[in-house]
Formats: sequence, structure tokens, C-alpha cells
Amino acid sequence: MATPEKFRMDKYSDFPKWYHSILKYAGIVDIRYPIKGMNVWMPYGLKALRNIQRIIINLLESTGHHEAYFPTMIPESVFAKEKDFLQGFGGETFVVEGTMTKKFNEKLLVRPTSETVMYYMWNLWIKGRKDLPLKMYQVVNVFRYETKMTHPILRVREIMSFIEAHTAHATPEEAEEQIKTAIRIYKEFFDSLLIPYYIVKTPPWDTFAGAEYNYDFITAMPDGKGLELGSVINLGQKFAKAFDIKFMDSDGQVKHVYQTCYGVSERTLGAVIGIHGDEKGLFLPPNIAPIQVVIVPIARKGEEEIINYARKIAEVLRSNNIRVKVDDDPEHTPGWKYYYWEMKGVPTRIEVGRRELENKTITIARRNGGKTTVPLEELIPSLFEAWNQINNYLKQKALEHLEKMTIITDKPEEAYGKKALIITPWDGTQQCADRLEEQTGKQVLGEITESPIKLPKIKPGAVCESGKEDRYALLGVTY
Repeated sequence: MATPEKFRMDKYSDFPKWYHSILKYAGIVDIRYPIKGMNVWMPYGLKALRNIQRIIINLLESTGHHEAYFPTMIPESVFAKEKDFLQGFGGETFVVEGTMTKKFNEKLLVRPTSETVMYYMWNLWIKGRKDLPLKMYQVVNVFRYETKMTHPILRVREIMSFIEAHTAHATPEEAEEQIKTAIRIYKEFFDSLLIPYYIVKTPPWDTFAGAEYNYDFITAMPDGKGLELGSVINLGQKFAKAFDIKFMDSDGQVKHVYQTCYGVSERTLGAVIGIHGDEKGLFLPPNIAPIQVVIVPIARKGEEEIINYARKIAEVLRSNNIRVKVDDDPEHTPGWKYYYWEMKGVPTRIEVGRRELENKTITIARRNGGKTTVPLEELIPSLFEAWNQINNYLKQKALEHLEKMTIITDKPEEAYGKKALIITPWDGTQQCADRLEEQTGKQVLGEITESPIKLPKIKPGAVCESGKEDRYALLGVTY
């Protein structure tokens, strides 16, 4: 076990140090593998990630998406079918030219994302109106040679767990409806993790390669940098025409399909760590915590009846599908264990000693502070109430964090050099975007279409030379 005292640090004063300490001592990932940007996932971190994945997979399944799997390797001739896509991803894509002893006739590209490999097959599958809509997702690793500095989980060269959904539709109206559905799915997903976010529509000059337009979900980390949580993309017919994905419509005409796609990765866990963690360490919401309850017996040597009482409580919790651990390690004091499991982000702790044994009670301690002692028969409802209080606390603290990391201004030049996201009026033009970027030193990430923070009324003429500001731009330095 790590020494808990190592985690008395402020994430806002030195986020990289705080973040790397959490990843190491809480057992999330090990970054010592000798390829930059490719990390080893440890059991505790992987369990948290799998719990997150179950949420989004259930949301996809409940809205008619079906899981599939497509190969990692893509022939260069297939990858190059959509020219914008090739230009957008060509510089990041790993290439396999052969084995140790043999050179291939054609280069194989290692999947940076799956449009090309999936749509090659959709050309073979989609024939008539009855085949639409087609909605699939897959959970795969993707590889991108990032030129920016890598950061564990947040910016990597092997995205270990990319959950990407792809859909095909008969009409542009159906594709637009699917975009709305995808946004609702992601809102419910990020809301369940208590992560606040801005939804932005990216400007045309920064749209996903091969797409008509896309929406991004963006939050802020404690160093003021923006983190793109996920994208929802309308591909229109660009890929359909490149891969000749056609269907016979009910009117007898052969038409190209309309497509959408959207994806999230393990970055979501990185956001949970950065936003909910505190000076004590990790703080995981109950729905994704690998251990939802740790039971710490307060027993002297030979007081086996207290240990047995703790184990009995654990059995009750397991029978209610609650993830629980009994820490009866004799080498550490109860106080040491309290600090350790707080550092690991366990949301609730149950303490049982002589008093609890004799009175048939339990003491529930919340990760954010506060204890309550209740009769054993009230264990489950009392625990759920504690989780509800924790969720409300985390949601409020996360919103306060986003407000702290955001500057709302109609004088963007005054925000230059500030470690924060910037919200300022905008007229939607590239000319004004260039001016904003020069004034702030940050990139225009897009037009805000939804904000958890109430924004003031726009004053036209305050920022852009056109005097036609009718929307808010979100600017920031991103991972």
C-alpha cells in the first residue's frame, strides 16, 4: 500500500504533479512502458473504466445500436478513398509495410478511427430501404501519432478504449434526428458522471475530416486547459459517395445514404479524475467506483467477533450488488486505512467496532466528510442516501470548478495569458475568430450551443469589427 500522506496537495497549484501522483498511487495506469503515449492499465483503473463503459454501452444499446467489430489494419487504397479524411489523418497514422523478413505489396494503416474500414463493408451490406437505418458501435483501440506532448489518458498514442458509433440513414432529415439523439445520449452519459460541459459547434475550418459539421463536448481541467470529451459528427454523404454506399429506395431510385458518427474514449475517466479529485486524492462517483464501500473493522487483537460482523455486513452488501471490500489488514491502523481508501476515491466507508457490534449498528462515513450511525436493518437505504448526498456534492463542486476555470468577457484581450477557458461574443466569421485568437492566445473551439453556466446578454459591437455578434465563442488551449 502507498503512503496516504503523499496526497496532501492542491490540484490547482500543480495539476501535472497532482495528476501523475493520483495515477501512480491510486493504481490507475503505469506510464513506465517504453513507448511514449502507450500506457499500462492497472486493475483498479481498468475496473473504473469498465464501469464507465457500461453506462455508455447501455445507452447505445437502448437506442438501437448494435455492437460489431472491424479489423485494426486498413489497406492504404481503402483509407485513401475519402480525400479530406486522408489529408486530415494521414500525418497521424501508423503504417505497417511488412514483417521482419517480408515487404507487403500494399501498405497497411493502423486504425486511427474506423470510418474507412467500416464503410468498405457497408458498401457490401446496404442494398435496400429495409437495411436502413443501420446503427453500429464498436469498442476498440485506435492509434494516432500525436505531435503534441502526450499526457496519460488525456492525450495518448494508443487510445485503449474508443467507443465509436456509426449510423447510416435514407434521408438527411433522419441523419439530423440521429445527431439530436446522439447529443441526448452523451448528455445523459456525462451527466451520470457528474461532469459539467459546454457543447460547441466547431467552425467549418476546424471540422472533423470528411464531415459536414460536428459538435464537441468540452470541459475544463484544473490547469485551465480544455478537454474534448466526445464528438457528434454529421458526415452527410461524403463517405457514402467515396465508398459508393447506395440503397434502392421505396420510390425505385438508387441513392447514397446519409451518415453520422460519434465517439468517446478513456479521456472520460481522465476528466472524472481531474474534476472530482481533491487534496486527499481520487474521488470516484459511486456508480463507477470499483469499490463502492470499504468496511474497516476497529478491533483489537483477538476480537474476531468484530471482524466476523464486518464480513456479515459485506455479505449483505454483495447480495444487493454493491461492490465492497473488508479491510481487515492487521498491519495498519484504522486511521491509516481511512486515509488510504480516501486517496483511492472510495465514496463510502463503513466503520464497525465494539459499540456497533453490541448495538447492531453501522457507522457510514462519506468521502466528502460526515458520518452517520444507523441500525443494521437500515444499511441499504442509508447507504443509498449517502450516495445521493455525495452525488449532489460532486455535481455542485464540479460546476463551481468549471466556473472557476472559465472567463466570460466582452474584452477578450484582458484574458490573455490566463489559465482558463474563455467565453466571448462572436459573429461566426473566421476574420473575427482570427482576431479573438490573437487577442487571447487561445484557439476558437466553436460556437457555444449549450452551457451549464448562465451567459449574459450579448452586446453587439463589443468584440468583432462587423458589430454582428450574435453567439458566444468558446476559446481555449486543449489537450
